[in-house]
Amino acid sequence: MSQLRVLIVGASIAGPMAAYWLAKTGARVTVIERFPGLRTNGQSIDIRTTGVTIMRKILGMETAVRAKRPNLEGLRMTGNPDQQSLLSEYEIFRGDLAKILFDLSEGNENVQYVFGEQIASMQQHEDNNGPVTVEFANGLPKSEYDLIVACDGATSRTRAMGFGGNVRDHIDPVNSWAAFFSVKQDLINGSKLGHGYTAPGGRFLALGSDPAGGNTVNLMGINPRDKRDVTLPFREAMKQGEEPLKRFIAQHYKGAGWKTEEIMAGMMDSRNFYASEIVQVKVPSLCKGRFVLVGDAGYAPGPTGTGTTLALTGAYVLAGEVGKHKGDLAAGLRGYEERMKPIIQDMQKIPPLVLSIMAPQTAWGIWLRNKIFAFIAWTNILDYAQRLFMGSAGGTDKYGLPDYDWVA
Repeated sequence: MSQLRVLIVGASIAGPMAAYWLAKTGARVTVIERFPGLRTNGQSIDIRTTGVTIMRKILGMETAVRAKRPNLEGLRMTGNPDQQSLLSEYEIFRGDLAKILFDLSEGNENVQYVFGEQIASMQQHEDNNGPVTVEFANGLPKSEYDLIVACDGATSRTRAMGFGGNVRDHIDPVNSWAAFFSVKQDLINGSKLGHGYTAPGGRFLALGSDPAGGNTVNLMGINPRDKRDVTLPFREAMKQGEEPLKRFIAQHYKGAGWKTEEIMAGMMDSRNFYASEIVQVKVPSLCKGRFVLVGDAGYAPGPTGTGTTLALTGAYVLAGEVGKHKGDLAAGLRGYEERMKPIIQDMQKIPPLVLSIMAPQTAWGIWLRNKIFAFIAWTNILDYAQRLFMGSAGGTDKYGLPDYDWVA
């Protein structure tokens, strides 16, 4: 069989990881990204369970991830003097992980990256036995590919093209949003602890030390799950551009207390601002013909903290199954779906009350949450749980991922 021609859309986490593994099957891979360059901003994320298993299969990746681990010793909730250590062993900023994965794949002669490009249209053969014809929006010539892999996030435009419909199809909202940026001022005075703060109305923020100076900021707007379409004002502001969205967030946090005035002022001047709605993506199938979803485009987990792990896992399993069924792409895609579905179902389970605990809606709820946190810290239950689960279970793979054979 001739060399498999693969087009990957998106160069964040899932895209470069898929490129790395697909190239190891002998495929010729093109990765397009609509932004003009690699995006190196974003929140702190972590790698767990199957993600750790896959990371350890790649020479040098674990060392590179550890070298970029944020210099934080834990998280302290303001108003509660006790430390709450909730950091993963493999915590890393999203942009740093994206750069590591890009570097791992970009040097491969079978991988080409094209930035500032996106799909204008694609056409599959009716019987799905032929290549997919793709037209591009910004200069790449019309081309044919044997497989299209959508890795462009929860609101994937490519998913809407491949499955038909619109971007909001298959999205299950959790009525929350988040924003990430850096501020020049050090508002926590060099502390090695991240500082968390909650204000009534589901407003949560966390400050951490920024290696470049100042602080990193994570803001969240959390609403009750039983309300409908409450993130619409956020989405409307996001459509208008960065400055209107910043003004919307500043208004949302007005009068929240603590250091929010300084943080909002710093946000308005921030150069690395990024914000998005927090959602889950649930699709009836991960593929349609020669079109397949990987990462948030196919199974964004929302607030479970497993998005990075799912992206790494999906990329590995897709490539492994395609390589295992060389010459029978349909069988490879079926294998990918069958292996991923139970993992996705497990990792998309939102623990009861997790958002309510993170950002209670009332002052009384915040007081009660802080008292519970103080009790947990006083009894050392958290330290015990962290030693028991975050170290040993961090590398546990209960799903039995196979060791695939690679040709490159």
